[in-house]
Amino acid sequence: MVWVLLAILSALLLGVYDIFKKKSLVDNAVIPVLFFSSLTSALICLPIVLYAYFGNVPSDSVFYFRSLTLQAHVLIFIKSVIVGSSWTLAYFAMKHLPITIVSPIRSSGPLWTIIGALLIFGEVLTVWQWIGIAVTLFFYYLFTLSGKREGISFRTNKWVLFMTVSTIIGSISSLYDKFLVHHYNRLAMQCWYHIYMVPLMLVLFFIIWYPKRKQFSTFQWRFTIPLIGICLTVADFVYFWSLSHPDAMVAIVSTLRRGSVVVSFSLGALLFHEKNVKRKGLILIGILIGIGIIILAGK
Repeated sequence: MVWVLLAILSALLLGVYDIFKKKSLVDNAVIPVLFFSSLTSALICLPIVLYAYFGNVPSDSVFYFRSLTLQAHVLIFIKSVIVGSSWTLAYFAMKHLPITIVSPIRSSGPLWTIIGALLIFGEVLTVWQWIGIAVTLFFYYLFTLSGKREGISFRTNKWVLFMTVSTIIGSISSLYDKFLVHHYNRLAMQCWYHIYMVPLMLVLFFIIWYPKRKQFSTFQWRFTIPLIGICLTVADFVYFWSLSHPDAMVAIVSTLRRGSVVVSFSLGALLFHEKNVKRKGLILIGILIGIGIIILAGK
């Protein structure tokens, strides 16, 4: 099944994307890394937009989409603001926390999404979804206890708070995506939100970071910085390509994509020699089982 292979490839790329982020952020200025990685994604997307608008693209091509209305651009710009807020918090957290702490926090994203759907859209959960939530929360509690072994308090550590809030904002973005994908082409949405991310990151770069750059870590250019943008853009493109397949099952694609945290956790533990890997790995598996139950039960 091609769509399954595409979903797995997307998960692998997202896992590697996290590794490149961590490599780029260690002892480095956060906002310039965020800006240049976002610029890379925009530079990849810009030719796709130009090709779609001015090229002779067949209507059955994965690169085909029509021009968007002003209202659509405004809505996609709002998505860029939401995603940019999530990324900014996540990048700061990624710099200061072990990746084996960051990955399990990120894996809880679908939990916050389903809670949001419950509160905002009034969705009714199945018994299995409640079981999935209970399993996820139980292992998440064990995870907080594991963090204490490394001197990281989940109640007082601001970087844990940053990562948690980033994950919740990411879940808000997922709920917003549900609205956007019903009305607009997925590739058009992906390309334009990456392009709109550049002026937003420029604001952070020149207004927040540049005037106070001497108070932050010195910025060092690393080859992994553009690789962040490349991996993310290709991972998202492959993900949407997988979903566009006629036989694709959204629940399975979403579950496979969530497996990206296993890749980032495993590679991160190996490359950065982090502590309590076996214990945190077992807890991560428990969280993913709970998330898998939530996603599959909902479909």
